[in-house]
Amino acid sequence: MKKMKVKEIREMTTEEINKKIALTKQELFNLRFQQATGNLEKPSRIKELRHDVARCKTVLREREMTEVK
Repeated sequence: MKKMKVKEIREMTTEEINKKIALTKQELFNLRFQQATGNLEKPSRIKELRHDVARCKTVLREREMTEVK
């Protein structure tokens, strides 16, 4: 998987973003499990996924703020 760009996230629907967050968190859990057992191949992937979740949540929050105004 490649790094998500904010432009790509903004083109997604809110439902798609929520699904993406759930899938990313599941992958993060699996990677952390691999890290704990000592067979994680690419440690940088954890940071990448955390950033993807943050980007998605930021776009969701931006949408919430524009709805309120």
